[in-house]
Amino acid sequence: MNTVKIKSYAKVNLTLDVTGRAGGYHLLDSFVASVDLFDLVCVRKRKDKLVSVTMHGMDGEGIPPERNNALKAGEAFVGRFSTAGADVTVYKNIPMGAGLGGSSADAAGVLNAMAKLYGIDDKAALGELADALGSDTRYMLDGGFCRMRGRGEKLTFLPADKKTMHFLLICPKSSVASGECYAEYDRAPLLSSATESCIGAFGRGDIKEAGRYLTNALYPAAARLNPDVEKALKEAQSFFPLGAAMTGSGSGVLALFETKELCDWARSRYRGKFRTYTVSTLVPREKKKIFRSPFVLTAEEREISSFKEE
Repeated sequence: MNTVKIKSYAKVNLTLDVTGRAGGYHLLDSFVASVDLFDLVCVRKRKDKLVSVTMHGMDGEGIPPERNNALKAGEAFVGRFSTAGADVTVYKNIPMGAGLGGSSADAAGVLNAMAKLYGIDDKAALGELADALGSDTRYMLDGGFCRMRGRGEKLTFLPADKKTMHFLLICPKSSVASGECYAEYDRAPLLSSATESCIGAFGRGDIKEAGRYLTNALYPAAARLNPDVEKALKEAQSFFPLGAAMTGSGSGVLALFETKELCDWARSRYRGKFRTYTVSTLVPREKKKIFRSPFVLTAEEREISSFKEE
């Protein structure tokens, strides 16, 4: 095989607690889940050891090479496994700077795709590469429902047979830089402990109760840095969801509804200026059966080469 195409899914933080600091890093406790909004990552073999990356959509074309995690992932893979290089094309559908893990998803997608392309079956080594690329990139290698702790390296994957969750996402185009958000957080630290309760409710299949615990300790800091974050959250809350919160370090917010139909209803009545999406949680098909590269497309899906942005 000369080409591999992989769906690399966005994530949402249903909760994000800051539990302290260690070694210069903030320690987190977060309930995260994959949702069915994805970037398409295509990799093609090269004969030399170079890696090239082309981005399409969501203004990804403007990402400088030194900040492109997809490029860093490809180069790290070649360096670790001494394979040939690859031409990488990323069709972006995950908005950037929204707290949905788009950059990490692309990096994980490249690692998974190149592992498939070159027959590398070393999950531990891939995890080490992912850890070096970003705090949630290791999680993105597998996706699904997960409790993420520490700097994002301590992962406890949760059963995949629980209820599907449905969200309305509201994503301002103005972003919040993660480093600035954490620095602002340090000016007025807010310790929280919602993750345990949210996961407990989810484990019992009680989505309504889980919605009560949606929270993000970084929200006040992000809202001070970017007023659009507060506006987006108020807009989400205006539809009376089961719960609403910022995801990641912003600027996107999520609103949890009991059904997809209610999500669609809320989106159809949204009159604000921000981008909106309706998404549902998912667990990669292969993860339900056996643990292997989770985002390889089926034969039918390999024909996908692009898709519309919302």
